[in-house]
Amino acid sequence: MPIFSVKHTTVYRYARQVSFGEHRLMFRPRDSYDQRLLDSILLIDPEPAEVRWIHDVFGNCVSVVRFSRAANELKFDARIRLDHTSEDTPDFRIDPAALDYPFGYDPDELADLARTIERHYPDEHDEVGKWARQFISAGRRTQTGKLLMTLCYAIHESFVYSRRIEAGTQPPLITLHQRRGTCRDFALFMMEAVRSLGLAARFVTGYIYVPSRDSTATLGGGSTHAWCQVYLPGAGWVEFDPTNGIVGNRDLIRVAVAREPHQAIPLYGSYCGAASDAVGMTVQVNVTTEAGDNDVASA
Repeated sequence: MPIFSVKHTTVYRYARQVSFGEHRLMFRPRDSYDQRLLDSILLIDPEPAEVRWIHDVFGNCVSVVRFSRAANELKFDARIRLDHTSEDTPDFRIDPAALDYPFGYDPDELADLARTIERHYPDEHDEVGKWARQFISAGRRTQTGKLLMTLCYAIHESFVYSRRIEAGTQPPLITLHQRRGTCRDFALFMMEAVRSLGLAARFVTGYIYVPSRDSTATLGGGSTHAWCQVYLPGAGWVEFDPTNGIVGNRDLIRVAVAREPHQAIPLYGSYCGAASDAVGMTVQVNVTTEAGDNDVASA
């Protein structure tokens, strides 16, 4: 059970002093049986007039920050320490009735899962659905766990990871056509593929520990990371990281879950000034263990 330390720094720079509107942050990891928060410190410069904490509709911890003075730089520095229990090989203890695909959710659970099963993005010719169904065994048994693992690995192996400066998440059809995207794009694409099969999926944002950036192909370090979860009766919400081909929570630190990516933006807010006043932003995330550090990049 490694102890992970996260240092997440975001700096906004402006050409002149500007005033700031309300900012909302999702930096604090979710406490659970497989990750236990030990320490959490949030440093903000300039010093805010108010910081209050709330839980959103998904139970994520959100800090709401208000400011009373202007500045030409705004800095958020989160320091987090947590105990992480890794599942290198997830044990899919799926209910017997759901071991094979297709299956139906229990009506009592279905009422709460309904919106996470619905397709959320236009796909007139069901191209995402056709891509997903190619992995279903024709005329023979299709194991649910194996099907989802295959979807995850197929994205990892046949799509190209590419950082993108523009904010937001691209629609799943664009990801399918271009066969490239960011971790957020791949997470959303897998969600829509899973939903096309009638299964419940949700978006996860957080951090990833990269043991050695020089000798592994782990992607998404140096900034926040994103993946998805699929709900399986008996197993609950299971992690799938299609960017790195990870099934289970190995090296993944959950911060927030949501039905759609825009509901789990790590940091957003506003300032009062001209668009040209904003001259740059830097984000740096360091995830380390007590055994050593990992190399990081800036975004």
